[in-house]
Amino acid sequence: MAGKIIHAAGGIVVRGGARRRFAVVQRSKDGSWVLPRGKLKRNERPIAGARREAAEETGARVRVHEFLGAITYRVRGRSKIVQFWRMDAAMRPTWEVTKDIVAIKWLPLAKAVRKLSYPLEKLFLSSVGRHGFLRHKRNLRPRGRARRAKPRLRQRASRRSRATKVK
Repeated sequence: MAGKIIHAAGGIVVRGGARRRFAVVQRSKDGSWVLPRGKLKRNERPIAGARREAAEETGARVRVHEFLGAITYRVRGRSKIVQFWRMDAAMRPTWEVTKDIVAIKWLPLAKAVRKLSYPLEKLFLSSVGRHGFLRHKRNLRPRGRARRAKPRLRQRASRRSRATKVK
């Protein structure tokens, strides 16, 4: 017989500007590397729980942004649903990390994915990182490309007009 569903929340916590680093934490109970996450308290909203867990496990003040998705898996015969939000962390820790976290690493996306212990979290971070975080980076590029593209187009047009005038 299946028990109640376990609800949890967490964050894909990032710091740094152009050189983004993703937080992965090592749990003391089994030594596994995971994304900052944890169970919700009674009557706690998922977004509030995600903020609390991310701050407790990284030691950094976090700013919560958009919802990124959820993963679900079985734990001792019960379903567990973990919802994730994109979060920005302060550059320096603001308080002590909770006692059930042994270590925190801030890694580039590819290294963070490799460091995670569970294949489902690896897949999730890889997918979200490539589509969510890199999309934000790509949105900044077209402006620069568009500005550079216009002078080239003007130069080509002016060369063509010169060529027609010479004939």
